[in-house]
Amino acid sequence: MTHTGRVSIRDWVLHVDLDQFIAAVEVARRPELRGRPVVVGGNGDPTERAVVATATYEAREFGIHSGMPLRTAAKRCPDAVFLPSDPPAYEAVSEQVMTTLRELPVVVEVIGWDEAFLGARTDDPEALAQDVRRAVAEETGLSCSVGIGDNKLRAKLATGFGKPAGIYRLTKDNWVAVMADRPVDALWGIGPRTTKKLNEMGLTTVAALARADPADLAARFGPNMGPWYRTLALGAGDTHVEATPYVAKSRSREVTFQENLTDRSEIDAQVMALARRVAQDVADEGRPAARIAVKVRFAPFITLTRSMTLPEATSDADEIERAALEVLDRFEHTRPIRLLGVRAEF
Repeated sequence: MTHTGRVSIRDWVLHVDLDQFIAAVEVARRPELRGRPVVVGGNGDPTERAVVATATYEAREFGIHSGMPLRTAAKRCPDAVFLPSDPPAYEAVSEQVMTTLRELPVVVEVIGWDEAFLGARTDDPEALAQDVRRAVAEETGLSCSVGIGDNKLRAKLATGFGKPAGIYRLTKDNWVAVMADRPVDALWGIGPRTTKKLNEMGLTTVAALARADPADLAARFGPNMGPWYRTLALGAGDTHVEATPYVAKSRSREVTFQENLTDRSEIDAQVMALARRVAQDVADEGRPAARIAVKVRFAPFITLTRSMTLPEATSDADEIERAALEVLDRFEHTRPIRLLGVRAEF
């Protein structure tokens, strides 16, 4: 979508999303892989139990996506190149990208390794978006897509229409034309379970949700979430971009087992070890944990998460371990376990 006419100077929100970020970093390190189906995840061994972290567009054409078991990915594309995940490398490149963005006449609010909101006052947001794409490409060799909006919600959604390597504008002026007939899960913040519940109420499109009775939504989803879903459908959102560094909201550790766990004492021992590692991460972070969550993936592939709020925020390893074991007790241990994870939330 392009705009040929210039408009008056006003405030804009841009959303920058690095295209296939993790895979792009890996291909940049191995140029010979460009154009080939590349899958990143686990130790890079598709015979081991691990899931896809990301995949190149060439691999996605085979139906490979994030969260899929590596073994399934290998079946769908036997010729794919499998690489191990390398978080420190991704963090380093991400910081390089964000430093590049901060050199532009914008306010940068980092929201993840591969995305950020930019606040800008300009009469030509498309030209600014082009400058963003050019600067990122020149400094890092990476491609990004840029969504332009009059708030964060619309800018974020606009990026999806611009991918890959494009620019798109979504504002109140074209919101209805672009979004009205789309399914409710096209909205940022509405996942599969909420979609199913909304569909059961007969609300299958963004337009239908926008026209819904707030009282009916409140009765179904609660006094806060229900009306908020309608607000999303109307395209309303936060317009404030805050220049703060990205700070992780949690620290987590998890492990996928090559052989399923069935012995409870061994399961407890694994959770205790993970909790100790998370506690060290929390101590290194310098922020006490306020909430502890445990993730369990039962065989064959059923993933559940339980959590608890701590009586008071803590960095104490014993307290974090105790809480993790308490949360573990909240699961029904009737099936073999293939993955365990412990997360501390700040």
